[in-house]
Amino acid sequence: MTIIDVQARAVAIPLNQPTRMATRVLGERHFVLVEVRDPDGAVGVGYSYAGTGGSRLLAATIREVLAPVLLAGDTDDIGMSWERMYQESLLVGRRGAVLRALSAVDIALWDLRAKRCGVPLAVLLGGTPRPLPAYASGGYYRPEAGSAADAVAAEIAANRAHGFTDHKIKVGGLSIDADAERVVAAVDAIAGSGRLALDANNAYRTVPEALRAARAFERAAGAAGLWWFEEPLSPEQVAGHAELARVLETPIATGEIHQTRWDFARLITERAADILQPDAGVVGGVTEYMRIAHTAESFDVPLAPHWHANLHAHLAAAVPGTLTIEHFELDTDVYNFEALLTEETRLRFADGHVILGDRPGIGVEFDRDAVLRHEITDDAGHR
Repeated sequence: MTIIDVQARAVAIPLNQPTRMATRVLGERHFVLVEVRDPDGAVGVGYSYAGTGGSRLLAATIREVLAPVLLAGDTDDIGMSWERMYQESLLVGRRGAVLRALSAVDIALWDLRAKRCGVPLAVLLGGTPRPLPAYASGGYYRPEAGSAADAVAAEIAANRAHGFTDHKIKVGGLSIDADAERVVAAVDAIAGSGRLALDANNAYRTVPEALRAARAFERAAGAAGLWWFEEPLSPEQVAGHAELARVLETPIATGEIHQTRWDFARLITERAADILQPDAGVVGGVTEYMRIAHTAESFDVPLAPHWHANLHAHLAAAVPGTLTIEHFELDTDVYNFEALLTEETRLRFADGHVILGDRPGIGVEFDRDAVLRHEITDDAGHR
């Protein structure tokens, strides 16, 4: 079956209140949305996060670089389509925005394939729809929420009320001592009922600085310990992450900004991560994610995928080495992608799990009114 149309839309969804992590102030979230269509009228949808200002760049890349490669191509030969898109974009891409754009297209191709087979993506990949363990992700810096420690405690209490036992909060945006106080507050709020992970978003410049922070946070967590310490350093500091993984008791997690199987091969062979965090919207789509996942299984390195729970739940169902799924409730107004989806296709959760349904493909459907409300145009007026 051939592909007869590829559409890409840039959207920007504003956040309702000031929100900050260690390295960035978040005013809005940008996403690129993709639709691929076959002659029978079947449509596959894909998407990727584009930061706080890059959705038009990704949409233009899809229209100008990737779509011409796909048109009239075989919808079922997804692996070859990936290779052709990657080869075509070598001079302008290999990493960064181009790979995020490629990821969104690849996701759409897999969604289309699963829909044409009449099964959820999890089934197409060899898994089965089922409840999957998830954690409540958050702990951003929001001045309007009160003192930093009190805000963390209140957020975790709310997450527990919604059935989550495991949690993650941000660090690196305050002094080490101030963030350590937030860790104490989080551990106290969890009250022995679950685990706490920390996410630094590449906040620390050197290994010694990251090590001082990690030691302080370990002391703050006390006997409860920490589930993992995420992205303490720049993603380019693979050797630095390897050093931290070697000396710290707390597992080091990283990988959300890394792209392609070749980046992850280095993380694995240099033992730079105790837990890998690939993002299918970043690494190169479902095709590349599954390559990375199977390689990680070969080396007994577990996965905790980054963001996009609607998609990653399907991939986790097919990859036994997945520890957990990162989950954001839409009402927390942090990860706001589900604002673009019809209410009935948003991911359900209960008792610390996300719940996959039996809808074909990824199972999501864009709310056309919401997409139009948040869509932005490029300089040429493309929507």
